[in-house]
Formats: sequence, C-alpha cells, structure tokens
Amino acid sequence: MARHVLSEEGMRYHVIHRTTYVYESPVTVCHYHARLEPRLLPGQACPWHELTIHPSPVERAKRADTYGNACVYFEIEVPHQKLEVTARSLVDLRPPAALDPCLTPPWEEVRNACRSDLPGPAAAAGEFAFASPLIPVGEAFAEYALPSFPAKRPILEGICDLNRRLNTEFIFDPSATDLATPVAEVFATRRGVCQDFAQVMIACLRSLGLPARYVSGYLETLPPPGQPKLVGADASHAWVAVYCGEAFGWVDADPTNNVLPSDRHITVAWGRDFGDVSPLRGVTLGAGAHRLEVAVDVLPQTG
Repeated sequence: MARHVLSEEGMRYHVIHRTTYVYESPVTVCHYHARLEPRLLPGQACPWHELTIHPSPVERAKRADTYGNACVYFEIEVPHQKLEVTARSLVDLRPPAALDPCLTPPWEEVRNACRSDLPGPAAAAGEFAFASPLIPVGEAFAEYALPSFPAKRPILEGICDLNRRLNTEFIFDPSATDLATPVAEVFATRRGVCQDFAQVMIACLRSLGLPARYVSGYLETLPPPGQPKLVGADASHAWVAVYCGEAFGWVDADPTNNVLPSDRHITVAWGRDFGDVSPLRGVTLGAGAHRLEVAVDVLPQTG
C-alpha cells in the first residue's frame, strides 16, 4: 500500500473497529460487504490495515466500489451463531490548509456550474446534487436552508452557517432514531444522531441544487488536554462534504459538532447516503433475530 509522509504537524492514530453479531439461531450461509479501510487522501494515509473475520470466510475479495471506497466481500458457509469482524488501522492525518470562507465563490455560481453539460470537476460533482435512495429533496428542506444562503453569499459562509444552525436547533438523541428512520421524520422531530444530522444537511443542500455527499469515518476517542471530546467519538461517525467550486474542491462539515473537520476526523468512505457506505452490510440464511454490538477506539499513537 502507498505511504504518504506527513509533516510534523500531523497526527497518527490507531483505529480498532469491532463488530459482533450474535444470532438467535445458527446461520448456515452469509454474504457481506465491509467498508472499513480508511481512504488514501492528500492529507490522510493508511500505512497499515488489517481485517480479521471469524468464522473464517470460504471466499474473500477486495475491490474499489463506485465511489473509490475500499470494499471487501466475504462469504461464510459454516454454521455459526456469532460473527466477529475486527478492523485495525494505522492512520496518519495532516490538517488541511485553513480556508477563508469569504473567498469562496457565490453559492449560485457553484450550483450553476454543476448543472453544466461540459465535462469537468463541477459536472462530476453534480451527481451528488440529486435525491438518493435515503435522502429526499424538497421545498421544506430548501426553505430551511435558504436563510443560510442569501443571494451571492460565498458558499462556504453558507455551509458554516447551516452547519451551526443544525448543531444548535437539532438535539443529539441516540434514543430518537435508528438506521431505518426516514430523513423527513428526523427533520420534523429535530432529534437524532450523527447519521441523521448529516443526511438532513445533505437534503437541505441538495434541495438548493448544491452537490453534497455523505462521509463515514471516525473521531478521536480521547482528545488532547484542554480539547472537548467530540460527540460520536465512540462509534462510527458521519459528516458531510460539499463541493465549493473548482478552486476549492470538496470541503467537509460536521453538523453534529459544528466544526469543519481537521486532524481529528478519519475518512473511511463516501457516497450518496448511508446506504453507499455502511461499514458492514450483507445477507444471512437462517439467522432469525440477532444482537449487534459495535465498539470503536481511535487512539493517538505516542512515542
């Protein structure tokens, strides 16, 4: 795997992601796709990654999916009542250069460029300006977003304002939703978790015609002294990336914590919505009911 040399300002993390399924009755066959390997990005490197699966798969293969995420397919054909999948990664992060929001182009200019038929980064980003299987678009979402995007406002200023509003006007409540809760319901109740915050923000942006994608990853579990612990740090996290024009590219925003991710967010995968980036998804034969346990540790490597 390629290695990137990061500056002294970078951080190195050891990530452990454990997933355990305990089934009510024996599973005879299961087929899964895992998206658990951090992406290789200009400010992020993953010099080491290991995925262990028990029981051992009879078949296992790795590929890149439609959005360039590392995806491992595996198949187990021995009866079992417990599936354990553990991903361990070493990740180097370097914070991106600080952006001045007022220097980014007007949001309408970005929207119009992404509607062009001419090939280029804007047209490619335009794929993420439409509704997706889990994220609708509509007038209600556009009306909510518009106060953050008055005429000719620089796009990143609008993104930061919408990020702040979602953080203050929505309540982080793990008991309010589950993976099947529709975005419209989250929008109505103003309660949810990081996945919900991200998908509502994406619905708002896309309803204005702006390309936005769903990002899955991790947060540092134990922050440096004097730094607050970020919400969602003990599980997989989710945030948003918004296309800000050819000169600025994609910029990440985390509405759950009201921050623009820097060196404490580790990117694993991105896509249209959660359905494209689920860490572990598959089908089983003979499972019945099951219990799912997920534990994530993201620890700075010292010494």
